[in-house]
Amino acid sequence: MNRWKRGLGSVCLIGVAGLWSAGCGSNGNAPATGTSTSVSSTLLPPAPTAFDPCSDVLKPALDSEQLQNKQRDDSNGNGGTQWRGCQWVQPDGYSVSIRTTNITLPMVRANTGFKVAEELTIGGRSTITYHDSEATDLRSDCVLDVELTGGSLEFLLDNPASRRKTGSMDTCDIAKTLAGKVVP
Repeated sequence: MNRWKRGLGSVCLIGVAGLWSAGCGSNGNAPATGTSTSVSSTLLPPAPTAFDPCSDVLKPALDSEQLQNKQRDDSNGNGGTQWRGCQWVQPDGYSVSIRTTNITLPMVRANTGFKVAEELTIGGRSTITYHDSEATDLRSDCVLDVELTGGSLEFLLDNPASRRKTGSMDTCDIAKTLAGKVVP
């Protein structure tokens, strides 16, 4: 997730007793490529494992959204950030990656690279919808994070206007509906 490269400087300030700053450059930004990030990597715990999106998202939720073609979608980012899960696509509709991540809701709020759209509760859990702050088309994509112990469950949706089934729909509304089916 490239947006974490730009915003990691904000995250560096969150660390306990300033220890995160040891993994940041002198200007508060993430170290340059090739620079050791072992301090920040070891301070950030791995993505939560109590929920596995690839096997724990129930078939009725996927079927109701006509989501198919599951593919593994794991990645690692700067500072030890992790995403673990799968992606699906709705034919002629949106695509979604549902992944656990060690990115917490306070980290999202603190990241100046994001524009928080809404804070709400889904399935009794704190939830945030947001966009990349540089995005110009806020209707075609949405990120929704649901609070988990040690991170969050992230729904990353891509919904181009050209998609016949969902292109005219608000992508964050789709994300909230899907999360409402998955989170409980």
